[in-house]
Amino acid sequence: MRVNRWLEVQQLSGTATYQHSANARSARIGDRLQAVGDSLSTAAASTATLAVDTQIGIIEVAENTRVAIKALEITPSDGRITRLQVAQGRVQLRVRPFTNSDSRLEIETPAGVSGVRGTEFGVVVSPSGKMGVATVEGSVVTEGQGAEVEVPAGFQNVTLPGEPPTQPVPFTNQPNLDYQVKRIIRRSVRRIVFEGQVDPTSTVVIKGEPQEIDREGRFTLLLPAPSRLRLMITVTTPLGKEQSYDVELI
Repeated sequence: MRVNRWLEVQQLSGTATYQHSANARSARIGDRLQAVGDSLSTAAASTATLAVDTQIGIIEVAENTRVAIKALEITPSDGRITRLQVAQGRVQLRVRPFTNSDSRLEIETPAGVSGVRGTEFGVVVSPSGKMGVATVEGSVVTEGQGAEVEVPAGFQNVTLPGEPPTQPVPFTNQPNLDYQVKRIIRRSVRRIVFEGQVDPTSTVVIKGEPQEIDREGRFTLLLPAPSRLRLMITVTTPLGKEQSYDVELI
């Protein structure tokens, strides 16, 4: 049964695509995602803000992120169930407590589900589907492989596809980057090996491309070895704190 529910585009910066059924166009303020499969996709250096119809809160959509409707339902007790899908990218939610015990808001990712009943938190999904969650206020329940782990305020955890969620640990919300550079010769060809380390829930973007980081926050690049090479590396926490590093590889 179709219900009169939606997410509305309240703010836009840069370029975003709105898709309804098989039709896609440039997004505009006032657009509504209201059917299963409707989506909003942001481009590089672009952001959007979605408001939930029940006025329980907002969803901030970061760059290179797609948010799609999985379910917008009303229960027999008049509870509101909002289920969204984020396959890759980052969203930050600010949601007030629900007054109906049957109401839920959930973010589905390739690795699992994050569900809230009133909180502020961020969700990051890596290219491989790894989900990182950091909670500012309230509590988030992360689900994966039949296991549930609560992430209280001030904590974070990660969930990898095919694995249960990790136990929560305190977060610092700092986009720090540690790295080391090695020069190697492979098959008579000189190469640079860049080994980076960030918080496991952060995102890393190099030359506009999201990088895959492992459960410990490590990533590796194999690069050609000219006399000089520069990398612009941007690290962003699940809560949107960002730091860019201009690294010169000599």
